[in-house]
Amino acid sequence: MDDLISNTDIIDVSIEDSITESYLDYSMSVIVGRALPDAKDGLKPVHRRILYAMHELGVTSNTAYKKSARIVGDVIGKYHPHGDIAVYDALVRMAQDFSMRLELVDGQGNFGSIDGDSAAAMRYTEARMTKASEEIMRDIEKDTVDFVPNYDDTLKEPDVMPTRIPNLLINGSSGIAVGMATNIPPHRIDEVIDALIYLIDNNKAELSKIMDFIKGPDFPTGGIIFGKSGIIEAYSNGKGKIRIRAKTHVEKTKQRDVIVIDEVPYQVNKAKLVEQISQLAKGKIVDGIYEVRDESDRDGIRVVIELKKDAMSEIVLNHLFKTTTMEVTFGIILLAINNKEPKIFTLLELLHLFLNHRRTIVIRRSLFELEKARARAHILEGLKIALDNIDEVISLIRNSKDTQVAKDELIERFSLSEIQAKAILEMRLQRLTGLERDKIDEEYKQLLEEIERLSAILKSQDKLNEIIKEELIAIKDKFSSQRRTQIEDDYDSIDAEDLIPNESVVVTMSHRGYVKRVQLKTYEKQNRGGKGKISGNTHDDDFIESFFVADTHDTIMFITNNGQLYWLKVYKIPEASRTAIGKAVVNLINKEQNEKIMATITTKDFNDDKSLVFFTKKGIVKRTKLSEYKNIRQNGIRAINLDDGDELISVHIATPSTQSVLIATYNGIAIRFPLSDLREIGRVSRGVTGIKFKIKNDFVVGAVMIEDDEDKLFSLSELGVGKQTLAKEYRLQSRGGKGIIAMKLTSKTGNMVNVLNFNNAGLDLMVLTGSGKMIRVDTDKIRDTSRNTSGVKFITLNDKDKVVHLSQCPKEEKDLQDLADENNI
Repeated sequence: MDDLISNTDIIDVSIEDSITESYLDYSMSVIVGRALPDAKDGLKPVHRRILYAMHELGVTSNTAYKKSARIVGDVIGKYHPHGDIAVYDALVRMAQDFSMRLELVDGQGNFGSIDGDSAAAMRYTEARMTKASEEIMRDIEKDTVDFVPNYDDTLKEPDVMPTRIPNLLINGSSGIAVGMATNIPPHRIDEVIDALIYLIDNNKAELSKIMDFIKGPDFPTGGIIFGKSGIIEAYSNGKGKIRIRAKTHVEKTKQRDVIVIDEVPYQVNKAKLVEQISQLAKGKIVDGIYEVRDESDRDGIRVVIELKKDAMSEIVLNHLFKTTTMEVTFGIILLAINNKEPKIFTLLELLHLFLNHRRTIVIRRSLFELEKARARAHILEGLKIALDNIDEVISLIRNSKDTQVAKDELIERFSLSEIQAKAILEMRLQRLTGLERDKIDEEYKQLLEEIERLSAILKSQDKLNEIIKEELIAIKDKFSSQRRTQIEDDYDSIDAEDLIPNESVVVTMSHRGYVKRVQLKTYEKQNRGGKGKISGNTHDDDFIESFFVADTHDTIMFITNNGQLYWLKVYKIPEASRTAIGKAVVNLINKEQNEKIMATITTKDFNDDKSLVFFTKKGIVKRTKLSEYKNIRQNGIRAINLDDGDELISVHIATPSTQSVLIATYNGIAIRFPLSDLREIGRVSRGVTGIKFKIKNDFVVGAVMIEDDEDKLFSLSELGVGKQTLAKEYRLQSRGGKGIIAMKLTSKTGNMVNVLNFNNAGLDLMVLTGSGKMIRVDTDKIRDTSRNTSGVKFITLNDKDKVVHLSQCPKEEKDLQDLADENNI
């Protein structure tokens, strides 16, 4: 035993090296043999074997269908030693018009649906090749491709197909291997072939020129691709991301709008999408949906989303795109196998690879046909010699002892080859007629022309390219189709803003968070002391808390009580009648349920020369550059850090023309200090003290930005008493002081509500009460009064009604742009 051990070579092997080597072998087996397509024919091994098995069975496009189970049996028995379910699933997908841009299998029976329904069992379905798959197999019998042994070395199978169709780009491919994945989108065959033809004539063409032909992916289910940047990146580098949206349209009915989904993104399960939308509607996550129905039939997809009466289709659609698979991201990875090695290709590389493959196929086919033509011509030459000497040939054969002697005599007498002699001996007597003689001469002439043609192809690159072009044009004519997927130039530029007029509107928001926009002309101007108009019906425990005037293209910033900031375009707020309740703002922005909006401001840009100034209830002030708030996430951003028990009261935009800041309190006290006392600090900072309260339990009710001593400041109390005072009457103090009297308060005035700056003569005043009344009054009719006075009756209130808010609006119906620029709105 010891001798046996001593005579045996023992090799030390590191377990790490052994595992690494074994894993790499396994990885390459999966990569090359299962998961990834070949760059030349665009087929994975299972797809190639399915098509070859059907070809061997003779199940072509013009023959009867054959049971899928028979085809699958041949595939797994001869070429693909894996599970029958895996093979059948691959066959089924090749027959699905919603999976393949150009189907390679013609299926009969239930082959699944876009709703995720499975295909029927393979014993029930039947299949055959399509005309497209026949073009993939064309010329396979002409020694155009190499054949390799099957898994048990008993049969041969093609290593790659001699495809005339650029299948990899037409049908795309997806698969996950070990450590790598591919995700090639399908394309329109017309565009790809046009690009290939152009590339034949312009071998060094740039990608930009090729993209004049190939616009981008073209999915079998249609949809809309937003933005070309992802397409260009993928075509340039082999990797990129594109966003695909469902194609929709809006139908108007007498009572409500109806959103109809006509096409869904590629690989999206329609049934699950409908269920997803229904669940979001039931859970009030997407508000405004009345009913969801799937009315799809054999003519196409039609998913109907019926909206509630006051719902805006644009708003609902935007929410559905964000929260459902109506919009998906498709990650493009142009990974394929070339010469048994995986590689990420650019679009140009894939096109060149296909053309090189076609050149190889045409050359090998031409060589095969040339040899065949020469062999036939050689035989015909012998037959012609025999016919020219027919009497002697017949006599020689008649006098020969046997066939071998006759053959040898013919070879020696007429200097024939063995093949020619054999052909003469096998020639039938009917070939001796004059007509048959003419046929041989004609065939020989045609063969000489064919030999000359094939030789010219092999000698000339131009003729070779011409043949490839002709075959590509024939494929295009045979399988041409219209583009299904729409491509928009720029995802970011596609906005409803381009379709919505820029006009002045009044935006109101109630205490419970219902918001709406109403055209400004709805509110007629009234004299001081008027009764006002109802601006909106509210619930018993609700009241209108704030409003402002803006353009539909302006951006609204919503700042909540806990210092979180969100923004929204004005046109995305639902338009409603003057008496309507409005829409819950929680359905327009992603704020938390326990958050309450405390301040709303509008802006037209986010320039660095502007800043946001925050005022809290406890007298804290903070100034931050406006540009720090331009990139807001879907869930908002932190605008200010608040102390315990504090909350946000007001926010304003300060510009280079802003000189000072004035803060007013509930007990009629105000402090004015220079804006320079507030240095700009970070977005999430706390801020500094703006005012110290003289009276216990006092708090800030409002603040204004002052540009000049002649600015007119309007103060209003709870019982509708107001006054207009020049800013110069409020002397400048240092920040953090206790302030001075801003309004003389009595039982007839109530406490102070707010203060506004009328630094433009083209403004009117808008007042809201807790019962929902709103009045618009000409400020020219309000006289200036001194600082330490109560003012005059501004609005007549019913018992127990109080003023809750005031704001300003333009005097006339005109564009707000000039007013916004002048007043820093």
